Amino acid sequence: MGLDILSDVLRGVRLRGAVFFNISGNSDWAAEAPAGSTLAPLLMRGVDHVVEYHAVVRGTCWAGIPDGPVVQLNAGDVVMFPRGDAHVVSSAPGLRGNLDMDWFAGVRGQPLPLRLAYSGSTISMPPDSAPYDTADTAIVCGFLGCDLRPFNPLVEALPRLMHLRADGEDSWIASFVRQAVAESHARRPGGEAMLARMSEMMFVDAVRRFADQQPEHGTGWLAGLRDRFVGRVLALMHEQPERPWTLDELGQQVGLSRSALHDRFVEVVGVAPMQYLTQWRMQAASRLLLESQAGVASIALEVGYESEAAFSRAFKRFVGQPPGAWRRAREAG
Repeated sequence: MGLDILSDVLRGVRLRGAVFFNISGNSDWAAEAPAGSTLAPLLMRGVDHVVEYHAVVRGTCWAGIPDGPVVQLNAGDVVMFPRGDAHVVSSAPGLRGNLDMDWFAGVRGQPLPLRLAYSGSTISMPPDSAPYDTADTAIVCGFLGCDLRPFNPLVEALPRLMHLRADGEDSWIASFVRQAVAESHARRPGGEAMLARMSEMMFVDAVRRFADQQPEHGTGWLAGLRDRFVGRVLALMHEQPERPWTLDELGQQVGLSRSALHDRFVEVVGVAPMQYLTQWRMQAASRLLLESQAGVASIALEVGYESEAAFSRAFKRFVGQPPGAWRRAREAG
């Protein structure tokens, strides 16, 4: 069996999840969330990008992006915003909430999940779950953090809004919602870790569902995974990013000429094969810089560069800093 490229990318971009809020809503209410780029440094240390999701436990509500798509959610449904768009969850379409960035900055470090009660234009943080248990609408809200730079091919391949419907009581989504509620109310030891892993599993399931729904001859990175030739080339590059691949050799591996492979890869994925390889090498290197104590020269070899100087030039071209300086800045931040 070949390499699971999606899993490789999720490891490479360091996907990690957390559940932060239990929201209850009564009367005409609206909860507004800022863009993920604004939330990331406030809620999750060391991440570039935040994907927010909302799982409806009880009742109905609406979720959408201002001037963008809007969907109605029923009990058991989940909505996700993969590209980190600012959005609104409300009792009816068209409502807007109050956006207080100082409040978001103040919740970091508090025990999770936080309880928020919306009633009309009033927002409170009740000390127990009583409002949540009796509200017209109850929602579990969570966040998934990941690296966006140097290279994350998955985020741009996903839509701005993903609506996962609860397909019966036995569906994975319905089971997730029930388990998330149980864990968030019990607050047992290990509960935060359990909710984080469940969030990650739900995201992977959402991505697989979306990929399965794409047309047979579509375009984009996810379509590339399913393409007979492009998928094999992607697997080769992910399996052995350190190998000195050439376009000729990749073409020989999949039975296409140099020009035919180049044209097909660009048509499906949107970038040239060798450009993609360089981008993935930079992402693999960034993970090693953050998660290991290996020196820059050693990391350069692991991602296909015989020269530390050549690797440092390539890394700076993509990231804006030499690898050593980038590592120190990320560790300090």
